[in-house]
Amino acid sequence: MVGVAEQIVPVTLEERSYDIVLHPGLLATVGERLRALTTSPKIGVVTDRHVARRYLQVVLRSLCKAGYDPTPIILPPGERAKTLSTMAKILDALARQKFERQSFLLALGGGVVGDIAGFAAAVYQRGIPFVQVPTTLVAQVDSSVGGKTGVDHRLGKNLIGAFHQPRAVLIDPLTLRTLPRREWIAGLAEVIKYGVIADEEFFGFLEQKIPALLKLDEEPVIRAIKRSCEIKAQVVVTDERESDRRRILNYGHTIGHALESLSGYRGLIHGEAVGIGLVQEADLACHMGLCGRDVVERIKSLVQRAGLCDQMSHASFTSLWGAMQHDKKVTGGQVIGVWPVRIGKVVMQPIEKEVCAAWLQTKRGHGNRSSSGRGAPKHPVRRKARAGK
Repeated sequence: MVGVAEQIVPVTLEERSYDIVLHPGLLATVGERLRALTTSPKIGVVTDRHVARRYLQVVLRSLCKAGYDPTPIILPPGERAKTLSTMAKILDALARQKFERQSFLLALGGGVVGDIAGFAAAVYQRGIPFVQVPTTLVAQVDSSVGGKTGVDHRLGKNLIGAFHQPRAVLIDPLTLRTLPRREWIAGLAEVIKYGVIADEEFFGFLEQKIPALLKLDEEPVIRAIKRSCEIKAQVVVTDERESDRRRILNYGHTIGHALESLSGYRGLIHGEAVGIGLVQEADLACHMGLCGRDVVERIKSLVQRAGLCDQMSHASFTSLWGAMQHDKKVTGGQVIGVWPVRIGKVVMQPIEKEVCAAWLQTKRGHGNRSSSGRGAPKHPVRRKARAGK
């Protein structure tokens, strides 16, 4: 990948505009790239233990070489660390080191690190600048772009947060080579999502290239990341604060977030839950008469070929609906879903409790046996979870 030309995707938001920069080997040049963004010597590098072992030293060397005074802030790994108490540790470190309003935070890691570091940057001294350096596929194609930051609440995912745009998103696709295979496959769910919501041609590319993507072949990986970022950027530019069109990015996440919550953030990782959500929300759209069975089967086939599970475990309707009610997209007590009408086009509309119950009963009647892709993890959804009470 090292010979690949640098790719730049602009996110045009007036004074909050920034670039997504995609280049193999970029981690070693982070320091010099930041020179155009800040002259403040203090930079807090927020990462987790797993990422720190592989990439923290190369980033620290680059920052020191460029004249910065970096402060590493190492968090526990995993979604369960995405809490207010963990964020308080970041704020404590910034205060002890006397960080000022012009000081920078750098988020080095996956979506959890990016979300929590971005939220800390949003609230410390009422807002300091930060840069996203995502190291997982989910973070590179989705969570690092758009300025949504936050932490989880015991009753739901991302219920506490703020919009705070980064000053840049710096993507080194070489980090994907050390990503655990489970994390890589899970990230493909977010990539597939973009094809469904906005680009049938891209969906077709994924159908054709999924074997190459699974092997981490250079050209299709770069193209998949870049096109996903382009679609995300286009949506964010039209609706920065998720008042309307940006909600289409939540396709697969209404059920997906509910499943994560019901598992207590222990079983399914984010992309796995979204993969199930892509198929199940398409199936629910078909039940509502919004799309044909062919659309469902095409999405299901690609999800399975990516190695992702496509079926829910047998959570009760009460627990599933209860978790969906705690989703941050609920408006006036109504669950607002994103539903495919064809590949490349979705609509947003509320789902009634009775309709969802009838759909789930139909699935139970047909025998909802798990139909997972090759190597897909099987993680049970606990029936009695906090969000379902």
